[in-house]
Amino acid sequence: MSILTTDLKEHLALVTGASGGIGKATCRALAKMGCSIAVHYHSSTQAAEDLVQELKGLGVKAEAFKADLSKYDEVRTLHAAVVKSLGNPTILFNNAGVAPKFGTKSISEIDIETFEFTWRANCASSFLMTQLCVPAMQEKGWGRVIFCSSVAGLNGGVIGPHYASSKSALHGLIHWLASNLAKTGITVNGIAPALIQDTAMMAPEHHEELSKKIPIGRLGYPEEIAETVTWMVKTGEGQRGAETLKALEEAQEIEYYHSNDQINGLPKKRKLDAA
Repeated sequence: MSILTTDLKEHLALVTGASGGIGKATCRALAKMGCSIAVHYHSSTQAAEDLVQELKGLGVKAEAFKADLSKYDEVRTLHAAVVKSLGNPTILFNNAGVAPKFGTKSISEIDIETFEFTWRANCASSFLMTQLCVPAMQEKGWGRVIFCSSVAGLNGGVIGPHYASSKSALHGLIHWLASNLAKTGITVNGIAPALIQDTAMMAPEHHEELSKKIPIGRLGYPEEIAETVTWMVKTGEGQRGAETLKALEEAQEIEYYHSNDQINGLPKKRKLDAA
């Protein structure tokens, strides 16, 4: 029997990297379902404050929290501040990360400090935040953890080994968490967008050039990713309909995993071609 959660009025979502792009669109989508929102941002103070006011206009609780998630102490401080002000998140969208500008770097161009920084920002910080949030979810018997990865974590991408490997590591983390938390009422999913407009990686001057190389003729929209994230939130313990959505043809593949699609203990990956 499928169990869908469609009313999120009693839930709190912590969305990292929420001041723009995918994070901002996801905050809006969850707020429309009644969810309270903890809006994390790194440096875009005005954008975060504007978003909070917009979310409050939808009738939900919302508050902005600043933190540099490449620093572990600030990850812990962010979690503590959210809990103190709004309560324990039951929904965690690990969206924040380092998104270098479009361009390729060879292995010889990347020093070990850059490599380690990228891993801290893209993988380790998400692990730590998940570790901090999961106990309260387990106590409640309900939780949703979603990671925003990248197709670069699946095919290497075009940025460099530091970025690709940091995103690829998230997939292993997703699989492990999904398998080990499934019986606690917590579902763990990952979404791996490709080329999405209005994100830090995609400077406007590259939009037209890249759109010409995509079969559908355009970049992905943040709202398309947000719709998938909200679907993951709604999907319940008994749901087995998780898919890998191929939303925008080959260059715009969105991968995601569901904790309840198990094959020999590992989440099963599926595909669905968009109409």
